[in-house]
Amino acid sequence: MKFVELREVAEFIRGITYKPDELVENFSENSAVCMRTANVQKNLDESNLLSVPTTLIKNDQKYLLEGDILVSTANSWNLVGKCSWVHNLDYKATAGGFIAILRANGEMINPRYLYHWFNSEPIQIQARNCGRQTTNISNMDIDRCLSIKIYLPSLEEQRRIASILDKADEIRQKRQQAIAKLDKLLQATFLNKFSSKNFKPVMVQDLLETEKSMRTGPFGSQLLHSEFVDEGIAVLGIDNAVKNQFQWGKPRFITEQKYKMLSRYTVKPNDVLITIMGTCGRCAVVPEDIPLAINTKHLCCITLDKTKCEPEFLHSYFLMHPTARNYLESRAKGAIMDGLNMGIIKELPVELPPLEDQKAFVKFKKAILSQKQLMDLDAEKIDQMFGSLQQKAFSRTL
Repeated sequence: MKFVELREVAEFIRGITYKPDELVENFSENSAVCMRTANVQKNLDESNLLSVPTTLIKNDQKYLLEGDILVSTANSWNLVGKCSWVHNLDYKATAGGFIAILRANGEMINPRYLYHWFNSEPIQIQARNCGRQTTNISNMDIDRCLSIKIYLPSLEEQRRIASILDKADEIRQKRQQAIAKLDKLLQATFLNKFSSKNFKPVMVQDLLETEKSMRTGPFGSQLLHSEFVDEGIAVLGIDNAVKNQFQWGKPRFITEQKYKMLSRYTVKPNDVLITIMGTCGRCAVVPEDIPLAINTKHLCCITLDKTKCEPEFLHSYFLMHPTARNYLESRAKGAIMDGLNMGIIKELPVELPPLEDQKAFVKFKKAILSQKQLMDLDAEKIDQMFGSLQQKAFSRTL
């Protein structure tokens, strides 16, 4: 039992580079899939693949093998070191220029043990800290990363630890899959009930409580960053809607005196929030128990006439309905900096079903979200338990 440097038990193999005009059709003759940073997710993402001619792969070492670990080596700082396990692929594949292949020496280290170690939070932090910042990109110092020390018990003990972590990870993934199934059920139910049904077409502006029931927040000198205080009236921004559900993010407050000047931007319970700058096109419904708050210029806030449209229905329509998605994607692309504005949102076409159909769907949606909330709490506990197991595994106490 000893600690050794990573370089003693594994190696990094740098990815290949290619030009855009060198890409070929996926799975065509004499081609290989080239994995990129987009593919390096919690599990290897094979939904968006690109391929290159095999003539660009000068060294057979650069072909992916089962048990390899793909590591993001050039990315934004917080994503450097992110890794994916390579399972048995049924096609030829290699790694692109912004990622590297971490390959275990099987005579010294079990590949699954190496993966769980490299993917553990303490090592991910160390890997990120091996990055060298250049403009907006952080480049991993491979040599420095190879100097990280890893606890190396016998191969038999490594296999035992890897097996325990694999079983725990399987439980964790099954919980995530169950949560994803609820999301798919909600979307499938919505589309089945409301897509291609020839409901009366209206626009969002026809569904407002009053003519002034759609507003963005204060612009320019109306609200300066220097005017935020530690407590007072809450100020909502992109972070409160970016996950397509309302959540508290970075705390921002203004004084009561400042609020009196900006009260026309007050956010009400059940308002629909849409992000219109930065990460635009995200949507959330304001909860019933919202304290007194206003929204920033990055959000469009909509108060609906609830005798016409349910806020939770519009939220799902905005995110799921093909008419809404096609309209927003085409309009956002034409706007400066891929942004949205009130004019675009006001004219968004809504195929509006009868109110009783909306209410029935909202009831179903709330039941799904309630179940999902309980499962999210379970998933959080499972993640904490998995992290604890990892910590014990690599501190010789498992």
